[in-house]
Amino acid sequence: MMEKAVREKAYQNNEAYERTQMQKDMIIERLREQGCRITRQRQLILDIILAEECSCCKEIYYKVQEKDKNIGPATIYRMVNMLERIGAISRKNMYRISGCEACCQANGCTVRLSDDTVCKLPSEVWKQVVKAGLKNMGYIGDQDIESIEMTMSNCQV
Repeated sequence: MMEKAVREKAYQNNEAYERTQMQKDMIIERLREQGCRITRQRQLILDIILAEECSCCKEIYYKVQEKDKNIGPATIYRMVNMLERIGAISRKNMYRISGCEACCQANGCTVRLSDDTVCKLPSEVWKQVVKAGLKNMGYIGDQDIESIEMTMSNCQV
């Protein structure tokens, strides 16, 4: 039983790392598409936003200062504004990465069941599953889904 718990924790840590790395890669790609250079400072700020749940730029600034005293608040604000412009973060989500929604819509979704079965659903199938579930539970009628926002703290893509 203990061995399964250890395997489970290792699996979760690996999944979290892969998810964070995928989000980081997608965000960096979007920034490059916007003509942005990916500097060491920008990577550090992005790493902190990905690793922490920050509620404001000031909090991000303090966490950045622990690692690099040469990064000023203006750099943080510019980076946060840039991330908002490309849709990577949202102020309404308190600077949490909103890439999970984009990832699920672009790459589908991976669902892990209690018996360790893993279902990888393409984005269109994922959308159909959500729509069928909403319809079955009486939340929607004939409406189509415009977007899906994942709010689970351990959303896995």
